[in-house]
Amino acid sequence: LIYRGHTIEDLAQGASYEEVLYLLWHGHLPAEDELEEFTEAMADERELDEGVLETVRTLADTDANPMSALQTVVSELAAFDPDADADPTDREANLRKGRRITAKIPTALAAFERARNDDEFVAPREDLGHAANFLYMLNGEEPDEVLAETFDQALVLHVDHGLNASTFAAMVTASTLADVHAATTSAIGALSGSLHGGANQDVMRMLKEVDDSDMEPLEWVETALEEGRRVPGFGHRVYNVKDPRAKILGQRSEALGEAAGDMRWYEMSVTIEEHLMEEKGLAPNVDFYSASTYYQMGIPVDLYTPIFAMSRAGGWIAHVLEQYDD
Repeated sequence: LIYRGHTIEDLAQGASYEEVLYLLWHGHLPAEDELEEFTEAMADERELDEGVLETVRTLADTDANPMSALQTVVSELAAFDPDADADPTDREANLRKGRRITAKIPTALAAFERARNDDEFVAPREDLGHAANFLYMLNGEEPDEVLAETFDQALVLHVDHGLNASTFAAMVTASTLADVHAATTSAIGALSGSLHGGANQDVMRMLKEVDDSDMEPLEWVETALEEGRRVPGFGHRVYNVKDPRAKILGQRSEALGEAAGDMRWYEMSVTIEEHLMEEKGLAPNVDFYSASTYYQMGIPVDLYTPIFAMSRAGGWIAHVLEQYDD
């Protein structure tokens, strides 16, 4: 997996989400001054207009599905965007729109989660990175370095993956000269389907089912296969080997388990992976280890796919910018 000539392994280990965004949108990694300016500009756009925040609270009160809520909010952001009337082919205006969308989605998601739990809204901070700020707004406390770094790496791993279904949906919408908000809204709709973005939630529900059963993980997966059940998190339309992102997230899941003194989720995952590789020749995809990684970070299961969208928004916008240029 390569983003603009850079391997995912190098980027995951050595670049922040903001650096990778800059790479995708501008075609090259930023110099130090470019990154500083870009990061500050992103942080400046995190606040939500009161009208949008009120919509978030209303959706939370109605117990809306988080992906449906996110799709609604991103669509509404267009009404408050200063560049709403800009020419759709104005690249600088589109970059500003993309920056606002990408910066505001974490604020909206965190606000939605806190509102549905009757917790006070936590305003974004400009002194934290994109990943750390989301965790801060979600939990009401600044994350430690390990959690912030792990989440940042997860965002880097999910930000782009070529011409997948949601990216294709965004590009089709942009091809009509609809604006960036419309294209992103289309992409969220495509991602909401279980065949695209919902697998990580299914993986965690499976792991919890295994944990709640009276069976050992190996016995559980053998029984599931005998019953004809599909084990989520395995197989990919592109890879017939282990997804390179799964390798990195597997290491993160292991590290989080060691830090917490609870290795069951990681060990359970390894047992299931090894059995399916041996018996079925199926390799895990990115969803398989992102599930246990997010769970060990205390993130609610039904936010996994919205977090996928939170990251992938940067990739969608990169492809939409190319679509407009063409």
